[in-house]
Amino acid sequence: MPLGAILPPWVEVVEAFGDPPEAALLPEEEAVIARAAGRRRRAFTTARHCARQAMGRLGLPPTAILPGTRGAPGWPPGVTGSITHTTGYRAAALSREALAVGVDAEPHRPLPAGVLGRVSTAAEAAALRRLPPGVHWDRLLFSAKESVYKAWFPLTGRQLGFQDAEIFFEPVTSSFSVRFLVPVPEEVGLGPAGFPGRWNVARGLLATAVAVPAERPRQRALVAANQAR
Repeated sequence: MPLGAILPPWVEVVEAFGDPPEAALLPEEEAVIARAAGRRRRAFTTARHCARQAMGRLGLPPTAILPGTRGAPGWPPGVTGSITHTTGYRAAALSREALAVGVDAEPHRPLPAGVLGRVSTAAEAAALRRLPPGVHWDRLLFSAKESVYKAWFPLTGRQLGFQDAEIFFEPVTSSFSVRFLVPVPEEVGLGPAGFPGRWNVARGLLATAVAVPAERPRQRALVAANQAR
């Protein structure tokens, strides 16, 4: 599985490669998506179906997952998570033990012309040119930045532009490192490694994931405070 293979065991992942007929919205979610139709509605519905299955694995009752600030999903107290969807694939990753979780999936094909220059720094672009063939590294970079943002924003409440963090891939270990080019709030308590990232290529998809454990009580309190905003 694209994401299931790269997330730690303390993150529950549910993936779908289609839109199952039993996937349904709760009334509060229906109100949010009432004007949408077609692909957007199906993706929204199945992603939340996946998330509720992951909630069940965590021993939680099914609840509505409503978009919050800048569209970030609102999770139950004590839960950190992330949702992604692309053509033919939807997934949700949830944890009770994470400081931050961010996931993204993209089709395994090149970025449209001109996009790489807008989302990469000069150092990143140079590093991509040195990587071996066989992977669309430009699209993988875009996906990794999406995963990093999805982990960063709920944790800090701050915006993070495409060029506010640099990402470098390690082909042998299917991992990536993240170097933030903007100040990291001290209260977050990230160690020197920052956000550890993993990536995968499977079934015509690129998948990236960031998962940071909440190792100290102060970090767990920060997660709870951010979820209450």
